[in-house]
Amino acid sequence: MLVCLTAHQRTTPLDSLERLAGMGDEVAVRLKASHDEIRGAVVLSTCNRFEAYFDLDDASPVPAMDAAMEQLSGLAGLPFRTVRDTVEFAQGHRVAKHLFSVAAGLDSVAVGEDEIAGQVRRALDAARRDGLTTAPLEQLFQRATEASRAVRNSTRLGESGRSLVRLAVDLAGSRLDDWSQARVLLVGTGRYAAASLAALRDVGARDIRVHSRSGRQRFAHREHLTVVDAADYAAEAATADVVVTCTTTTHEYALTADDHAVARAGVRTPQVIVDLGMPRNVDPGIRALPGIELLDLETVRVHAPIDENATLGHAREIVDAAARRHAAAHRVHEVSPAVVALREHVRGVLESEVARGASAETEAALRHFSGVLLHGFIARGHGLAAGGHGTEWADAIATVLPPPAAPEQP
Repeated sequence: MLVCLTAHQRTTPLDSLERLAGMGDEVAVRLKASHDEIRGAVVLSTCNRFEAYFDLDDASPVPAMDAAMEQLSGLAGLPFRTVRDTVEFAQGHRVAKHLFSVAAGLDSVAVGEDEIAGQVRRALDAARRDGLTTAPLEQLFQRATEASRAVRNSTRLGESGRSLVRLAVDLAGSRLDDWSQARVLLVGTGRYAAASLAALRDVGARDIRVHSRSGRQRFAHREHLTVVDAADYAAEAATADVVVTCTTTTHEYALTADDHAVARAGVRTPQVIVDLGMPRNVDPGIRALPGIELLDLETVRVHAPIDENATLGHAREIVDAAARRHAAAHRVHEVSPAVVALREHVRGVLESEVARGASAETEAALRHFSGVLLHGFIARGHGLAAGGHGTEWADAIATVLPPPAAPEQP
């Protein structure tokens, strides 16, 4: 049974979401170990969502999900009631439709964003490395990637190149006269730094400097950017026209209100700070400083544009069709034990008859006949299963086949 727990910026308070996003890389391992019914787990954590996908033994999901939420509560430092009330739950075929929508960017703040598909693939890769996937989870995530590709190739969403980063940069640009004259400080060299840099360059920013809190300089050198070291960071952050933070460091703010107020003493020029971090990189108290405009993920969400209904409708049709195909394939998989039992029974009868001394011609005829017979029965079973009636076919097979032989007593 597939189950999903999800927290999203639209439905989860930002304070709770950043706690969930800051739990570290071992969360999937801890979630899988939280209950014996959990066979596999894949965690998808981005700047505006936290999701955990589970493969459970075929039993009630309630005890396992209660245990998983208890684990999340402890790891995130949130009360259990808060986790339970803010994390949404889906099971069965709803899980596929949800993940396919996520992978296609239909559930993003920037609808149709082109970053989420890669994040979905990386979530599966991470679970594979930790030995946390199962066949149902592999199939689910692989088909999510296929659905994302179909939406990108068949709708205008695939032409837009939109993303949360680009929305934030566009929003910051409405506060500037000319990007080409702006002095920009990029804080962070992690997974969002390249996307942030590309978005800044696309709007015409030229004077871009970068500061890595960990001291790494490879990104800056590769992109031919000016490096701002720790000694110069406060002064550079104070005088930049735009500061974009996108670091995954979680133990402290990249900019605090008190330190920034001291550094900007005497600075009269206005400043835009874009905080793309999750958890937040910038102290929210900075908003109170004169001349500062802070654009965080919540601000970007509020200003996100509403896309054309026709384009979204077409994309949702593609996702819905992919989810139905996944559900049909899953239902076909559910009759596999009955298919195996039928094959073994027919094969056993065939080999028994051949062993009685059938000629080569007779053996060939018997094998052909049994193959045709099996094909018809199994094709009928798969067709019924795809339509939601596989259980009836499997029950019929179990009724007409002889019961399995009892194991021999020692």
